[in-house]
Amino acid sequence: MAELLLKPFGTRGKVHDITPASAGWRYVGFSLFHLKAGDSASEHTGNNEVILVLVEGKARISGAGREWGVLGDRMSVFEKTAPHCLYLPDGSDWQAGAETDCVIAVCAAPGKGGHEARTIGPQEITLTERGKGTNTRYINNIAMEDADYCDSLLVTEVFTPAGHWSSYPSHRHDEDDFPRITYLEETYYHRLNPTGGFGIQRVYTDDGGLDETMAVKDGDVVLVPRGHHPCAAPYGFEMYYLNVMAGPMRKWRFVAAPEVEWIMQRDS
Repeated sequence: MAELLLKPFGTRGKVHDITPASAGWRYVGFSLFHLKAGDSASEHTGNNEVILVLVEGKARISGAGREWGVLGDRMSVFEKTAPHCLYLPDGSDWQAGAETDCVIAVCAAPGKGGHEARTIGPQEITLTERGKGTNTRYINNIAMEDADYCDSLLVTEVFTPAGHWSSYPSHRHDEDDFPRITYLEETYYHRLNPTGGFGIQRVYTDDGGLDETMAVKDGDVVLVPRGHHPCAAPYGFEMYYLNVMAGPMRKWRFVAAPEVEWIMQRDS
């Protein structure tokens, strides 16, 4: 099994490079670029469709044979505004030229050539509240199930206040048994505010065959190949994460962990 907690391997250029082969699964890819003003990055999407997320900063973007202009206006994820994103189908080239220091996430999953390149957000992305009490968090849905412009990708941002839980009550989506549950691999790209803080994420299965609890720091990525995957932000530290999910069906259906089913029933 691949290591579930992945640290950035640099501070400039590509700092994460997760592929299905490196993760030991079949669908999800995730990479991340840290660019200084004046830096550039470029790639070919190959057999994957891709969503570029301007996590922070501004960049001039071209892709799929078009100039998309300067995208991005969020200088910190903790502004909690909607991101600028670009969807690119498989078989596309893209290039980014950093206008400011910027962070660009590349969310990837198998493409089928069924959709045109297009910008996503910020106008159609609305910050929404989810959960109750100290389970409250705030969501920017970039490309979830109701978005008809993707073949495989499900992408969302989550802001978790200090002292709150997230991706909770614990749930899993690791079986291909629609409509009860769907098989979706998932990555979590974490950010913390202040940056010197930490969060906690646990990934575990009902039978205990997988049970890892990790202290995540600013910039870390957690792989969720199967099992439940709650996380928590300690008092004093806000948590942000960018989720990428994909599987054989572009549907998000999950099953709660037995020990928290009563919470799901109470809060539904």
